[in-house]
Amino acid sequence: MKIWYQSYVDYENGAAYWDALKAHLDDIVDEGTEVHVKGITPFDSYAHPVVEWRCAREMMAQAVQAEREGYDAFIVGHFQDSGLYEVRSMVDIPVIALGEASMLHACQLGQHIGLITINPRFVAGHKHQIRKYGLEQRVTGVHGMTFEPGQILSAIGDETRLHEVAALFEEQAKPLVADGVDILIPAGGIPMLLFSQIHDHRVGDAPVINGIPIAVKSAEMAVKLHQLTGLGVSRTSDYVKAPPEVIEEFLNHPKGL
Repeated sequence: MKIWYQSYVDYENGAAYWDALKAHLDDIVDEGTEVHVKGITPFDSYAHPVVEWRCAREMMAQAVQAEREGYDAFIVGHFQDSGLYEVRSMVDIPVIALGEASMLHACQLGQHIGLITINPRFVAGHKHQIRKYGLEQRVTGVHGMTFEPGQILSAIGDETRLHEVAALFEEQAKPLVADGVDILIPAGGIPMLLFSQIHDHRVGDAPVINGIPIAVKSAEMAVKLHQLTGLGVSRTSDYVKAPPEVIEEFLNHPKGL
């Protein structure tokens, strides 16, 4: 099995992150599964919806490329999941998204979920994301730290910075836990990877989820279920398949890139 893992960080600007992510993925996958990390250039360096959609457009084109190159599944390794519904309408291979997979799995572990994003500018987008997934009654709080995506990269491989970021995360998480949140999600692939170094990470009694293995195992399961039963994405409503000529038009007219 071959899985394309779409990071929103390129190797040039996040070599330590890529190396740590690849090592983490190697520890997660089943025997016989290969996960190939791919990046986006320019990388997601500033917390803003315009940057999210610029990266999402490239992610969608990369998913088409992944399918054409024979990959079995595609992982959107970025918590905001911008373009998720659109990309599922473009390819037939399973598309698993870090944010959606993390939140859906969290629903099996607790009743009230809290997100801690890296920057307050992401909070509004996460609230839209939660409504889109129909999880308003389950994801009951969203708080933000004060990092830009590029800044938090510097904590990878630096134990002192790791504990500084963990302390800031806990500072935002404690009020959520006090309000009844019983499961916590770092809303980003970078903090998830960073906190994967902390065994049995909790704030109070609330576990802190690492969504990276959840996304990878979800992708492996989706591929195996399709092989066993033929199960795949719906082709009604949001996921109606785009005609080939529409996909080609999208790929061949990248205005603004």
